[in-house]
Amino acid sequence: MAKRTAIIDIGSNSGRLVIYERSSRYGFHIICEQKSKVRIGEGAYLQNGMLQPVGIERAYKALASFVETISKYRVQKTIAIATSALRDAPNAPQFIEWIRKHLGLNIKVIDGNKEAYYGALAASNLLPFDDGITIDIGGGSSDMALIRSGRIVETCSLDIGTVRIKELFFDTSGSIREARKYIDNELGKLPPSFVNALAIGIGGTARTLGKAVMKRTEYPLDKLHAYRYPYTREQNYFESIINARNSDDLESLMIQSDRHDTIREGTLILAQILQKIRAKEILTSGVGVREGVFLRDMLRHSSRKFPEGTNPSIVSIRDRFVTITKGRSFMKHRIRVLHTLLPVFEKKFGFDSQKYRFEMESALRLSNVGTRLTIYKANQHAFYIAMHDLNYRFTHSQMITVAALLRMGKSSLLKKSLYQVYKPLLPPKSDFKVLSFIHSLVIALHENSKEADIHFEFKGDTLIISADKPLHHAREALMKLEKPYDFEILVDESTVIPEYDF
Repeated sequence: MAKRTAIIDIGSNSGRLVIYERSSRYGFHIICEQKSKVRIGEGAYLQNGMLQPVGIERAYKALASFVETISKYRVQKTIAIATSALRDAPNAPQFIEWIRKHLGLNIKVIDGNKEAYYGALAASNLLPFDDGITIDIGGGSSDMALIRSGRIVETCSLDIGTVRIKELFFDTSGSIREARKYIDNELGKLPPSFVNALAIGIGGTARTLGKAVMKRTEYPLDKLHAYRYPYTREQNYFESIINARNSDDLESLMIQSDRHDTIREGTLILAQILQKIRAKEILTSGVGVREGVFLRDMLRHSSRKFPEGTNPSIVSIRDRFVTITKGRSFMKHRIRVLHTLLPVFEKKFGFDSQKYRFEMESALRLSNVGTRLTIYKANQHAFYIAMHDLNYRFTHSQMITVAALLRMGKSSLLKKSLYQVYKPLLPPKSDFKVLSFIHSLVIALHENSKEADIHFEFKGDTLIISADKPLHHAREALMKLEKPYDFEILVDESTVIPEYDF
């Protein structure tokens, strides 16, 4: 198992390097990421696909820089792939051999269906959805995959990409109407099975549009991966981008400046694909082909899927921030106490424990991550770690709920300022107070009871807690807890005090 793996992705528009570090069998995180606007395919589509000197020279400089970075990070394994621009280029073999000779880098050109597969492999493992269609709009092609029940069913690659459409239509005398006709003709090749209400947007166009929509709607969370929004609401906005006349128009539409050159083309392609597949929502992906290539290697012994119940974000965070003494038995006891407590609250107050079980279990698994930095303000550290690193297979609502639970202290159920900022993504206040209480109660019992066998029972308006081991220290912690409902807590103390004669 290579501890550090570098993936180089040479697209028609951009060249990217990502270095992943594995922390365990199912734990990994990014330690370096570099991007260069290579535009290796510039001018090629008007020259029968032949790579032109301007693109070749930019690509060499970018790849030379990537190779130097890989050496500095002492990477054990490097995988370099190239997509549409090199697929289409008659002189691609000469370019690849030239790079191998001078940089020692072996580039593998992948076809469109393989590109679609890698993007879908990343999305299906690292995004919170089970059924949908991935759409990866590149410079030369748009690669799509149909996913059902978390499995890749079918892939399709079409010759419609931002650079291709730009050079064939937008940079010449061609009109938007002619570009639409060209795109529609290509979409006629899409299999009839490609219909789904959810589109998963991969690549620069989808990310740029997602960021702009977040700004327009004043979305409370600054995290693009797993951002989900209704396409039906933004349809007119997309059309405004397509018809923008210049950079000033695009700037007023909140499009970042480095995307002004191809965003109209990308938005046009995306809008027509969405219409074709009858999509109603867009789920924005921060992962794509590079992560797919890495996961194909990482998950080769587990059917290219993380095992049921294994979340790579939680595994990675625990690998890096939880001490060895807080092992599996430690976590199992906390989860066992949680599962014993939930039915009692459900029976007494009608609280829907199933609705938030994933969030509660995740918060308990991560509750000690802040102490690795320092025990002082450990809750704040845990919150920040979760906010930045709790990415994969979490919705934004689930992620911020877990982070907010980690931020709560041992007595307070709610930090009003934090709740107000993220209110649109958090559970109703009444539910969150219950979640916070249960989270703090389980931690207090576990930290002070030496993994005792704990039982809960409501008698009238009193929660009785009993165990097969002393709960003296837990009792003191529990008395400080703010409660979500009006009830008492009684700890059934079973400590046996020996006789003494002094």
